[in-house]
Amino acid sequence: MLTCKRSAFTLPPRITYLNCGYMSPQLKDAEKVGIRNLRRKRNPAAIKPEDFFSDTELLRQEFGTLIHADDPKRIVVVPSVSYGMANVARNLKIGRGDNMIVAAEQFPSNYYPWQRLCEETGAQLKSIAPPEEFSGRGQKWNERILDAIDIHTKAVALGHVHWVDGTLFDLMAIRRRTREVGAALIIDGTQSVGALPFDVQAFQPDALVCAGYKWLLGPYSTGLAYYGEYFDHGKPIEESWLNRAHSEQFSQLTNYQSTYQAGALRYEVGEHSNFVLVPMLLKSIQQLNRWGVANIQEYCGHISREATLTLRDKGFLIEDEAHRAKHLFGIRLGQHDPEKIKTQLLKNNIYVSFRGNAIRVAPNVYNTEKDLKKFATLISR
Repeated sequence: MLTCKRSAFTLPPRITYLNCGYMSPQLKDAEKVGIRNLRRKRNPAAIKPEDFFSDTELLRQEFGTLIHADDPKRIVVVPSVSYGMANVARNLKIGRGDNMIVAAEQFPSNYYPWQRLCEETGAQLKSIAPPEEFSGRGQKWNERILDAIDIHTKAVALGHVHWVDGTLFDLMAIRRRTREVGAALIIDGTQSVGALPFDVQAFQPDALVCAGYKWLLGPYSTGLAYYGEYFDHGKPIEESWLNRAHSEQFSQLTNYQSTYQAGALRYEVGEHSNFVLVPMLLKSIQQLNRWGVANIQEYCGHISREATLTLRDKGFLIEDEAHRAKHLFGIRLGQHDPEKIKTQLLKNNIYVSFRGNAIRVAPNVYNTEKDLKKFATLISR
Protein backbone atom coordinates (compact mmCIF):
# COMPACT_ATOMS: atom_id res chain seq x y z
CA MET A 1 0.00 0.00 0.00
CA LEU A 2 1.26 3.46 -0.87
CA THR A 3 1.59 6.05 1.85
CA CYS A 4 0.39 9.64 1.47
CA LYS A 5 2.49 11.61 -1.02
CA ARG A 6 1.38 15.13 -0.12
CA SER A 7 4.99 16.16 0.49
CA ALA A 8 5.66 15.66 -3.24
CA PHE A 9 3.29 18.55 -3.98
CA THR A 10 2.96 22.17 -2.83
CA LEU A 11 -0.67 22.25 -1.77
CA PRO A 12 -1.64 24.98 0.72
CA PRO A 13 -1.69 23.40 4.19
CA ARG A 14 -5.21 24.44 5.16
CA ILE A 15 -7.16 23.12 2.20
CA THR A 16 -8.64 19.68 1.58
CA TYR A 17 -8.27 19.17 -2.15
CA LEU A 18 -10.49 16.31 -3.39
CA ASN A 19 -10.68 17.60 -6.95
CA CYS A 20 -8.02 16.01 -9.16
CA GLY A 21 -10.77 15.45 -11.74
CA TYR A 22 -10.77 19.25 -12.16
CA MET A 23 -7.01 19.73 -12.22
CA SER A 24 -4.10 18.10 -10.42
CA PRO A 25 -1.68 20.05 -8.26
CA GLN A 26 1.82 20.24 -9.72
CA LEU A 27 4.53 17.92 -8.52
CA LYS A 28 7.43 19.81 -6.98
CA ASP A 29 9.86 17.95 -9.22
CA ALA A 30 7.86 18.79 -12.36
CA GLU A 31 7.76 22.44 -11.32
CA LYS A 32 11.55 22.49 -10.98
CA VAL A 33 11.95 20.93 -14.41
CA GLY A 34 9.58 23.49 -15.92
CA ILE A 35 11.46 26.44 -14.43
CA ARG A 36 14.82 25.05 -15.48
CA ASN A 37 13.65 24.51 -19.04
CA LEU A 38 11.94 27.90 -19.21
CA ARG A 39 15.38 29.39 -18.63
CA ARG A 40 16.96 27.38 -21.47
CA LYS A 41 15.79 29.87 -24.08
CA ARG A 42 18.02 32.50 -22.52
CA ASN A 43 20.68 30.85 -24.67
CA PRO A 44 19.12 29.33 -27.82
CA ALA A 45 22.58 28.35 -29.07
CA ALA A 46 22.53 25.63 -26.43
CA ILE A 47 19.39 24.04 -27.91
CA LYS A 48 20.63 21.47 -30.41
CA PRO A 49 18.68 19.86 -33.29
CA GLU A 50 18.56 16.57 -31.41
CA ASP A 51 16.80 18.34 -28.53
CA PHE A 52 13.73 18.70 -30.74
CA PHE A 53 13.29 14.92 -30.54
CA SER A 54 14.96 13.55 -27.41
CA ASP A 55 12.41 14.43 -24.70
CA THR A 56 9.41 13.49 -26.82
CA GLU A 57 11.01 10.09 -27.45
CA LEU A 58 11.45 9.59 -23.71
CA LEU A 59 7.90 10.78 -23.07
CA ARG A 60 6.49 8.23 -25.53
CA GLN A 61 8.45 5.47 -23.85
CA GLU A 62 7.27 6.41 -20.36
CA PHE A 63 3.65 6.73 -21.44
CA GLY A 64 4.00 3.41 -23.27
CA THR A 65 5.08 1.84 -19.98
CA LEU A 66 2.09 3.43 -18.23
CA ILE A 67 -0.47 2.01 -20.69
CA HIS A 68 1.44 -1.17 -21.66
CA ALA A 69 2.02 -0.14 -25.27
CA ASP A 70 4.89 -1.98 -26.96
CA ASP A 71 5.48 0.54 -29.76
CA PRO A 72 6.22 4.11 -28.58
CA LYS A 73 5.78 5.37 -32.15
CA ARG A 74 2.05 4.80 -31.77
CA ILE A 75 2.06 7.50 -29.09
CA VAL A 76 2.00 11.20 -29.96
CA VAL A 77 2.01 14.51 -28.13
CA VAL A 78 -1.23 16.47 -28.48
CA PRO A 79 -2.26 19.82 -26.96
CA SER A 80 -5.76 18.70 -25.98
CA VAL A 81 -8.35 15.95 -26.23
CA SER A 82 -10.21 17.93 -28.89
CA TYR A 83 -7.06 17.92 -31.06
CA GLY A 84 -6.57 14.19 -30.64
CA MET A 85 -10.22 13.48 -31.39
CA ALA A 86 -10.16 15.74 -34.46
CA ASN A 87 -7.54 13.43 -35.97
CA VAL A 88 -9.85 10.51 -35.27
CA ALA A 89 -12.90 12.24 -36.74
CA ARG A 90 -11.04 13.11 -39.93
CA ASN A 91 -10.22 9.46 -40.56
CA LEU A 92 -13.25 7.50 -39.36
CA LYS A 93 -14.98 5.51 -42.08
CA ILE A 94 -18.64 6.39 -41.58
CA GLY A 95 -21.52 7.51 -43.76
CA ARG A 96 -25.26 7.67 -44.25
CA GLY A 97 -27.02 4.67 -42.75
CA ASP A 98 -24.24 4.11 -40.20
CA ASN A 99 -24.27 5.05 -36.53
CA MET A 100 -21.84 6.03 -33.81
CA ILE A 101 -22.37 5.42 -30.09
CA VAL A 102 -21.48 7.60 -27.10
CA ALA A 103 -22.47 7.57 -23.45
CA ALA A 104 -24.98 10.18 -22.38
CA GLU A 105 -23.53 13.35 -20.88
CA GLN A 106 -19.94 12.42 -21.56
CA PHE A 107 -17.36 15.20 -21.72
CA PRO A 108 -18.00 17.68 -24.58
CA SER A 109 -14.59 17.14 -26.24
CA ASN A 110 -15.65 13.53 -26.73
CA TYR A 111 -19.06 14.52 -28.09
CA TYR A 112 -18.80 17.59 -30.34
CA PRO A 113 -16.45 15.96 -32.89
CA TRP A 114 -18.91 13.11 -33.40
CA GLN A 115 -21.90 15.45 -33.51
CA ARG A 116 -20.32 17.37 -36.37
CA LEU A 117 -19.09 14.22 -38.12
CA CYS A 118 -22.55 12.68 -38.09
CA GLU A 119 -24.16 15.92 -39.27
CA GLU A 120 -21.72 16.10 -42.19
CA THR A 121 -21.94 12.44 -43.21
CA GLY A 122 -25.58 11.71 -42.50
CA ALA A 123 -24.72 9.07 -39.90
CA GLN A 124 -26.71 8.72 -36.68
CA LEU A 125 -25.22 9.67 -33.30
CA LYS A 126 -26.70 7.46 -30.57
CA SER A 127 -26.32 8.71 -27.00
CA ILE A 128 -26.96 5.90 -24.53
CA ALA A 129 -28.44 7.01 -21.22
CA PRO A 130 -28.20 5.16 -17.89
CA PRO A 131 -31.35 3.74 -16.30
CA GLU A 132 -33.35 6.12 -14.12
CA GLU A 133 -33.43 3.69 -11.21
CA PHE A 134 -30.20 3.69 -9.19
CA SER A 135 -30.05 0.02 -8.20
CA GLY A 136 -27.69 -1.81 -10.53
CA ARG A 137 -27.22 1.38 -12.54
CA GLY A 138 -23.64 0.81 -13.71
CA GLN A 139 -24.20 -2.74 -14.88
CA LYS A 140 -27.43 -1.85 -16.68
CA TRP A 141 -25.80 1.14 -18.39
CA ASN A 142 -23.09 -1.11 -19.77
CA GLU A 143 -25.72 -3.56 -20.96
CA ARG A 144 -27.55 -0.76 -22.77
CA ILE A 145 -24.37 0.28 -24.56
CA LEU A 146 -23.65 -3.30 -25.63
CA ASP A 147 -27.22 -3.74 -26.85
CA ALA A 148 -26.99 -0.53 -28.89
CA ILE A 149 -23.99 -1.74 -30.92
CA ASP A 150 -25.25 -3.26 -34.19
CA ILE A 151 -24.07 -4.04 -37.70
CA HIS A 152 -24.44 -0.37 -38.64
CA THR A 153 -22.17 0.86 -35.82
CA LYS A 154 -18.87 2.24 -37.10
CA ALA A 155 -17.44 3.60 -33.84
CA VAL A 156 -18.00 3.68 -30.09
CA ALA A 157 -16.50 6.67 -28.25
CA LEU A 158 -16.38 6.58 -24.46
CA GLY A 159 -14.30 7.29 -21.40
CA HIS A 160 -12.98 4.40 -19.34
CA VAL A 161 -14.98 6.03 -16.56
CA HIS A 162 -17.76 8.57 -16.84
CA TRP A 163 -16.34 11.98 -16.01
CA VAL A 164 -19.30 13.00 -13.82
CA ASP A 165 -19.58 10.04 -11.46
CA GLY A 166 -16.82 7.54 -12.19
CA THR A 167 -19.08 4.83 -13.61
CA LEU A 168 -16.83 2.16 -15.10
CA PHE A 169 -17.41 1.12 -18.68
CA ASP A 170 -16.64 -2.51 -19.44
CA LEU A 171 -14.09 -1.93 -22.17
CA MET A 172 -13.27 -5.62 -22.57
CA ALA A 173 -16.88 -6.49 -23.35
CA ILE A 174 -17.38 -3.40 -25.50
CA ARG A 175 -14.19 -4.17 -27.45
CA ARG A 176 -15.39 -7.73 -28.13
CA ARG A 177 -18.71 -6.43 -29.41
CA THR A 178 -17.12 -3.76 -31.62
CA ARG A 179 -14.86 -6.41 -33.11
CA GLU A 180 -17.90 -8.49 -34.01
CA VAL A 181 -19.41 -5.66 -36.06
CA GLY A 182 -16.18 -4.06 -37.33
CA ALA A 183 -16.50 -0.83 -35.33
CA ALA A 184 -13.69 1.33 -33.98
CA LEU A 185 -13.25 1.89 -30.25
CA ILE A 186 -12.24 5.43 -29.25
CA ILE A 187 -11.37 6.13 -25.60
CA ASP A 188 -10.99 9.43 -23.77
CA GLY A 189 -8.65 8.48 -20.94
CA THR A 190 -8.43 11.92 -19.37
CA GLN A 191 -10.30 10.98 -16.19
CA SER A 192 -8.72 7.58 -15.73
CA VAL A 193 -5.24 7.08 -17.18
CA GLY A 194 -2.72 7.72 -14.43
CA ALA A 195 -4.99 6.59 -11.59
CA LEU A 196 -6.80 3.56 -13.04
CA PRO A 197 -4.83 0.82 -14.82
CA PHE A 198 -5.22 0.89 -18.61
CA ASP A 199 -3.74 -1.81 -20.83
CA VAL A 200 -3.82 -1.17 -24.57
CA GLN A 201 -2.87 -4.78 -25.20
CA ALA A 202 -5.96 -5.96 -23.31
CA PHE A 203 -8.46 -3.31 -24.43
CA GLN A 204 -6.99 -2.82 -27.92
CA PRO A 205 -8.49 0.64 -28.51
CA ASP A 206 -8.18 2.13 -31.97
CA ALA A 207 -7.45 5.46 -30.29
CA LEU A 208 -6.80 6.59 -26.73
CA VAL A 209 -6.56 10.34 -26.03
CA CYS A 210 -5.60 11.87 -22.68
CA ALA A 211 -5.27 15.43 -21.46
CA GLY A 212 -2.20 15.72 -19.28
CA TYR A 213 -3.26 18.12 -16.55
CA LYS A 214 -5.44 15.82 -14.45
CA TRP A 215 -4.45 12.28 -13.48
CA LEU A 216 -1.19 12.40 -15.45
CA LEU A 217 -0.17 15.22 -13.06
CA GLY A 218 1.18 17.29 -15.94
CA PRO A 219 0.88 20.90 -17.07
CA TYR A 220 -2.06 22.40 -18.94
CA SER A 221 -2.11 22.47 -22.76
CA THR A 222 -0.35 19.18 -23.32
CA GLY A 223 -1.43 15.56 -23.44
CA LEU A 224 -0.89 12.25 -25.19
CA ALA A 225 -2.68 10.05 -27.67
CA TYR A 226 -2.28 6.47 -28.83
CA TYR A 227 -3.41 5.52 -32.35
CA GLY A 228 -3.74 1.92 -33.48
CA GLU A 229 -3.42 0.34 -36.91
CA TYR A 230 -6.84 1.66 -38.00
CA PHE A 231 -5.21 5.09 -38.44
CA ASP A 232 -1.90 4.04 -39.99
CA HIS A 233 -2.62 5.55 -43.39
CA GLY A 234 -4.84 8.48 -42.40
CA LYS A 235 -4.55 12.21 -42.93
CA PRO A 236 -3.54 14.37 -39.96
CA ILE A 237 -5.35 17.62 -39.28
CA GLU A 238 -2.12 19.58 -39.76
CA GLU A 239 1.12 19.08 -41.68
CA SER A 240 4.05 19.62 -39.34
CA TRP A 241 7.57 19.43 -40.71
CA LEU A 242 8.59 17.51 -37.59
CA ASN A 243 6.28 14.65 -38.53
CA ARG A 244 7.74 14.02 -41.98
CA ALA A 245 10.39 11.40 -42.71
CA HIS A 246 14.01 12.49 -42.07
CA SER A 247 12.98 15.68 -40.26
CA GLU A 248 15.95 15.14 -37.92
CA GLN A 249 18.23 16.28 -40.76
CA PHE A 250 17.83 20.05 -40.48
CA SER A 251 20.12 20.77 -43.42
CA GLN A 252 17.88 18.73 -45.72
CA LEU A 253 14.46 20.12 -44.76
CA THR A 254 13.90 21.68 -48.20
CA ASN A 255 14.10 18.19 -49.70
CA TYR A 256 10.37 17.83 -49.14
CA GLN A 257 9.21 14.39 -48.10
CA SER A 258 6.00 12.70 -49.20
CA THR A 259 6.10 10.17 -46.35
CA TYR A 260 5.59 10.57 -42.63
CA GLN A 261 7.56 9.37 -39.67
CA ALA A 262 6.80 5.80 -38.59
CA GLY A 263 3.72 4.59 -36.74
CA ALA A 264 1.27 7.27 -35.68
CA LEU A 265 3.73 10.18 -35.58
CA ARG A 266 1.94 11.91 -38.45
CA TYR A 267 -0.74 12.91 -35.91
CA GLU A 268 1.57 14.73 -33.51
CA VAL A 269 0.93 18.42 -32.94
CA GLY A 270 3.22 20.97 -34.56
CA GLU A 271 6.00 22.20 -32.27
CA HIS A 272 5.51 19.08 -30.16
CA SER A 273 9.08 19.50 -28.95
CA ASN A 274 7.76 22.06 -26.43
CA PHE A 275 10.87 22.58 -24.33
CA VAL A 276 8.95 23.48 -21.16
CA LEU A 277 5.77 21.39 -21.09
CA VAL A 278 7.14 18.12 -22.48
CA PRO A 279 9.88 17.73 -19.81
CA MET A 280 7.32 18.54 -17.11
CA LEU A 281 4.89 15.89 -18.34
CA LEU A 282 7.77 13.45 -18.71
CA LYS A 283 8.80 13.99 -15.09
CA SER A 284 5.22 13.48 -13.91
CA ILE A 285 4.70 10.23 -15.81
CA GLN A 286 8.05 8.91 -14.60
CA GLN A 287 6.78 9.48 -11.06
CA LEU A 288 3.48 7.72 -11.81
CA ASN A 289 5.39 4.73 -13.14
CA ARG A 290 7.45 4.61 -9.96
CA TRP A 291 4.37 4.74 -7.75
CA GLY A 292 2.43 2.31 -9.94
CA VAL A 293 -1.05 3.08 -11.24
CA ALA A 294 -2.57 -0.03 -9.65
CA ASN A 295 -1.15 1.11 -6.31
CA ILE A 296 -2.69 4.57 -6.78
CA GLN A 297 -6.10 3.03 -7.46
CA GLU A 298 -5.76 0.81 -4.39
CA TYR A 299 -4.73 3.76 -2.24
CA CYS A 300 -7.70 5.87 -3.35
CA GLY A 301 -10.04 2.99 -2.56
CA HIS A 302 -8.51 2.53 0.87
CA ILE A 303 -8.75 6.15 1.97
CA SER A 304 -12.33 6.58 0.70
CA ARG A 305 -13.89 3.31 1.86
CA GLU A 306 -15.13 4.39 5.29
CA ALA A 307 -16.35 7.77 4.00
CA THR A 308 -18.48 6.18 1.28
CA LEU A 309 -20.03 3.79 3.79
CA THR A 310 -20.91 6.72 6.04
CA LEU A 311 -22.48 8.64 3.17
CA ARG A 312 -24.59 5.69 2.07
CA ASP A 313 -25.84 5.28 5.64
CA LYS A 314 -26.91 8.95 5.55
CA GLY A 315 -29.00 8.48 2.41
CA PHE A 316 -26.56 9.58 -0.29
CA LEU A 317 -26.43 7.52 -3.47
CA ILE A 318 -23.06 6.18 -4.65
CA GLU A 319 -22.52 3.60 -7.39
CA ASP A 320 -21.59 0.07 -6.29
CA GLU A 321 -17.81 -0.38 -6.05
CA ALA A 322 -17.84 -3.09 -8.72
CA HIS A 323 -19.13 -0.58 -11.28
CA ARG A 324 -17.20 2.60 -10.43
CA ALA A 325 -13.65 3.81 -10.11
CA LYS A 326 -12.08 4.38 -6.72
CA HIS A 327 -10.25 7.58 -7.66
CA LEU A 328 -13.37 9.39 -8.92
CA PHE A 329 -16.95 8.88 -7.83
CA GLY A 330 -20.21 10.76 -7.78
CA ILE A 331 -22.42 11.35 -4.77
CA ARG A 332 -26.08 12.00 -5.51
CA LEU A 333 -27.72 14.06 -2.82
CA GLY A 334 -31.18 12.58 -2.42
CA GLN A 335 -33.06 14.92 -0.06
CA HIS A 336 -29.98 16.90 0.98
CA ASP A 337 -29.75 20.61 0.09
CA PRO A 338 -27.01 21.18 -2.54
CA GLU A 339 -26.66 24.91 -1.86
CA LYS A 340 -26.19 24.33 1.85
CA ILE A 341 -23.55 21.71 1.10
CA LYS A 342 -21.69 24.02 -1.31
CA THR A 343 -21.61 26.77 1.32
CA GLN A 344 -20.34 24.44 4.03
CA LEU A 345 -17.62 23.00 1.83
CA LEU A 346 -16.29 26.39 0.77
CA LYS A 347 -16.41 27.65 4.34
CA ASN A 348 -14.25 24.73 5.42
CA ASN A 349 -11.83 24.90 2.45
CA ILE A 350 -12.88 21.54 1.02
CA TYR A 351 -12.67 21.42 -2.76
CA VAL A 352 -14.76 19.08 -4.91
CA SER A 353 -16.73 19.55 -8.13
CA PHE A 354 -20.45 19.72 -8.76
CA ARG A 355 -21.18 17.99 -12.08
CA GLY A 356 -24.72 17.38 -13.26
CA ASN A 357 -26.73 16.20 -10.27
CA ALA A 358 -23.72 14.76 -8.46
CA ILE A 359 -20.90 15.90 -6.21
CA ARG A 360 -17.79 14.57 -7.92
CA VAL A 361 -15.12 13.50 -5.45
CA ALA A 362 -11.67 12.86 -6.90
CA PRO A 363 -8.95 12.02 -4.35
CA ASN A 364 -5.36 11.20 -5.18
CA VAL A 365 -2.15 10.22 -3.44
CA TYR A 366 -1.83 13.58 -1.65
CA ASN A 367 -5.07 12.89 0.25
CA THR A 368 -5.62 10.86 3.41
CA GLU A 369 -8.44 8.90 4.99
CA LYS A 370 -8.86 11.85 7.35
CA ASP A 371 -9.59 14.14 4.38
CA LEU A 372 -12.39 11.90 3.16
CA LYS A 373 -13.86 11.47 6.64
CA LYS A 374 -13.86 15.24 7.13
CA PHE A 375 -15.73 15.68 3.85
CA ALA A 376 -18.27 12.94 4.65
CA THR A 377 -18.93 14.26 8.14
CA LEU A 378 -19.45 17.80 6.90
CA ILE A 379 -21.98 17.07 4.17
CA SER A 380 -23.86 14.55 6.37
CA ARG A 381 -24.83 17.12 9.00
